[in-house]
Amino acid sequence: MATLIQPIILNSTSISTAPPPSLKRTPKVPSLKIPQNPILSFTDKLVCGTPNKSLDEAYASFLDHCATQSSLSLGKQIHTHIIKRNYVQDLVFLGTKLVFMYGKCGSLLDAVELFDEMPERSIFTYNAMLGAYVSNGEPRKAIELYADMRFLNVHIDAHTCSCVLKPCSGDKYLRYGGEIHGYMIKCGLVCNDIVLNSLVTFYAKCNNIGAMKLLFDRSGRGDAVLWNLMISAYSSNGLCNEALKVFVEMQNAGITPSTYTYVAAFQACKELSSGMQIHGAALKSGVCCERYVLNALVVMYSKCSRVDEAERVFANIVDRDSISWNSMLAAYVQNSLYNEALDLFLEITRDGKKPDQVSVISVLSACGRSRNLLNGMEVHAFALKNGMDLDLHVGNTIIDMYAKCSKTVFMDFAFRRIPIKDFVSWTTIIAGYVQNSCYMKALQSMREVLKEGIDIDRMMIESVLLASRGLKCISIAKEIHGYVIRRELSDLLIQNTIVDVYGECGEINYSRNVFESIEIKNVVSWTSMIDCYVHNRLAVEALELSSLMVREGVELDSIAILSILSAAANLSALGKGKEIHAFLIRRSLHLEESFASSLVDMYESCGAVDNSFKVFDFVNDKDLVLYTSMMKAYGMHGQGTNAIKVFRKMENENIIPDHIAFLSILSACSHSALVDEGKSFFNSMQCEYDLEPWPEHYACVVDLLGRANRLEEALDLIKSMKIKANAAVWCALLGACRTHLNMEIGEIAARKLLEIEPESPGNYVLVSNLYAAAERWEDVEEVRKRMRVKGLKKDPGCSWIEVGNKIHTFITRDRLHPQCDEIYEKLSEITEKLEREAGYRAETSHVLHNVEEREKVKMLHGHSERLALAYGLLTTPRRTPIRVTKNLRVCGDCHTFTKLLSKCFQREVVVRDANRFHHFEDGVCSCGDFW
Repeated sequence: MATLIQPIILNSTSISTAPPPSLKRTPKVPSLKIPQNPILSFTDKLVCGTPNKSLDEAYASFLDHCATQSSLSLGKQIHTHIIKRNYVQDLVFLGTKLVFMYGKCGSLLDAVELFDEMPERSIFTYNAMLGAYVSNGEPRKAIELYADMRFLNVHIDAHTCSCVLKPCSGDKYLRYGGEIHGYMIKCGLVCNDIVLNSLVTFYAKCNNIGAMKLLFDRSGRGDAVLWNLMISAYSSNGLCNEALKVFVEMQNAGITPSTYTYVAAFQACKELSSGMQIHGAALKSGVCCERYVLNALVVMYSKCSRVDEAERVFANIVDRDSISWNSMLAAYVQNSLYNEALDLFLEITRDGKKPDQVSVISVLSACGRSRNLLNGMEVHAFALKNGMDLDLHVGNTIIDMYAKCSKTVFMDFAFRRIPIKDFVSWTTIIAGYVQNSCYMKALQSMREVLKEGIDIDRMMIESVLLASRGLKCISIAKEIHGYVIRRELSDLLIQNTIVDVYGECGEINYSRNVFESIEIKNVVSWTSMIDCYVHNRLAVEALELSSLMVREGVELDSIAILSILSAAANLSALGKGKEIHAFLIRRSLHLEESFASSLVDMYESCGAVDNSFKVFDFVNDKDLVLYTSMMKAYGMHGQGTNAIKVFRKMENENIIPDHIAFLSILSACSHSALVDEGKSFFNSMQCEYDLEPWPEHYACVVDLLGRANRLEEALDLIKSMKIKANAAVWCALLGACRTHLNMEIGEIAARKLLEIEPESPGNYVLVSNLYAAAERWEDVEEVRKRMRVKGLKKDPGCSWIEVGNKIHTFITRDRLHPQCDEIYEKLSEITEKLEREAGYRAETSHVLHNVEEREKVKMLHGHSERLALAYGLLTTPRRTPIRVTKNLRVCGDCHTFTKLLSKCFQREVVVRDANRFHHFEDGVCSCGDFW
């Protein structure tokens, strides 16, 4: 097929020195099948004995048609016809046309073989071969051919330079572009419009905006094509304002914008106002009837979130092509109108049109984002039926769709179907595993990627980092971190993720070191470090870092605000919480649902449940999360009746409660001793709402029954559970047994608790307290000995108080505070006053240690909440509330002490312990001595 004609004797100027090819015997040539189209008129020239010159032109026209239509089989028939007829006057001319045709039809091997065998070549032949290399993805060979041309002193023209510049925009061949530019200047080709346009395109693709602008300014600002290139180049490099400025300058220069000008200008429009202005100009110029312009308008209005306008423009496109349909599909998907996208896809198929790969990708994305598995599977079936699923981009989108729909089995199947996978395929499957908590599969896939020698990108690194976070595996996190450093893959996104992963794994020092190593931190960097502190119960450090973040001038985003609110809630730092609330009000963000529920939680955690209700009541469109937050707030503060009212209001609004909502209302009933109401809600969730209780729901009911000393009923409930009771359930029963001194059931609960969680120090403390309450000191010592053997330590009692927008922390019997002498002196003064005026006597039965009575009194007096109360009385104005937070449950003696303090000193005291809130006022606690 590669041989063109019979051997021809070469003249002395011929480039090739190879012997002329021989004309081998050709196979029987089939009759030439000419499609019914305008080129049919040329058949007469092949049949009739016309002059060779005219016949060459006929062949050339046929070959041009084949190149345009990518009709390789017809092109090969014509090539055979040329060999058979032997009517060729200009060998180089037809040889060039054949090289051009093979290149355009994607048959690069035929083009190369023919080019190599041509005894004589012109500059047009070289240009055709260059074009074949470029269009078939062989940039290196194109550059090598250009180098051969230079070596052979082939005269280079503007088309040569334009063609060889195209592959030079890649990273590997960037330097060649500069060399070619220099050669163009040397040859005086830069003034040529074709060369100039190619240079502008080259520098635009290389993101060298300065060189591109310099060329444009020095060119005399040539023809409309150059202006169009400048607008498009600025737009593709994200410089949309500059693109629009060039559009305005073009009009001021008196150059009439073309269809392509308006298309490029619409691509640069990010704001609706500028888009509508250019739309008006296009209407005046009369180009709005052009399909290309209308397609660009659909895309522009979609980017500006005006889908209604995009639909109106789309409806006016009479001769819609695949780009029209795909643009409208993409508009729906980008604006989260997934059902509309599916309807449009169906409309395409109903109209008898065949959706292409782009259509399938868009509608698969719609199904994935909307978690619409059924329609997603239907589209997958359509792709399978039409052989589209083997397309790399379609296959990757199918994987992503199943990942978002949590169908990892189907995701695996789609992944295996892709014949040749690229790094996007691997990145998508790894991300899908991580999204669906299949962390080990994600890491196994990563190992396969490394084994295959595929380049690892930053998105893949981020996914496997998240997998290590999900596994809480610090060794894997460190391994990936080391790989990132060795391969120099670190960027801001990766560094922020590493901070987050180390924080999640409890490695605060590693997290802090990475954070401090980030030279230019963004809001995500700061938020990740704040989250690390919050997650590891270092709320003080979190608030200190948030203050530094504000001083550094970093603009808070929604995630940062939620993190700071969480830290303020953990510390009961009401002042800091109010600062954030004020910030949200100034930004008009306080009514957003996510912020409203977080504000309710923050005020509840700070003991200001009235403020929680104000925030709740101010929101008009309440969702389930907000109702649940308000019920939880009332429950923690012992206002179970109010929590029930909120639940009933939620039901009246036809909002269906979920597991979390029932958990909140059951907890509220437990804290308020509403036994009958709690049991009613527990039955309701199963019978009315068909919700199977979680172990946490059973724990609430057990706690409710246990506080009411209905321990046998609580134990029967545990035995009747359909699921295995967890530690929380047995812990609730054990606590009730200690309160009511029921050793028989208590020992059952203790044994079960230590079987389930043998490594939790808190559980051993509970069991120890059970024996201590019964004065079984040998058993107490045995439990504590087991703790020592296992290396477990009890968390020390810790309390903190916010004074002057600063958090002050106290540990039981510590003397670390700068004002410790004043605090202990104040505490002695308070104790003496309560003993003298209120008849306070230390209840040493709450000291669960086998020591002398005097030592027990000392231990009670050194409890951390008393130190915090003393500091509060010492430093806060009279008659202002004192708010204290404690990490453990308040003991009975401290509870009595605080009740008497609130009456004798006429101060409202709010104490948040590990279980609930206690509001002390005038000698009475809101818990009704039930906690």
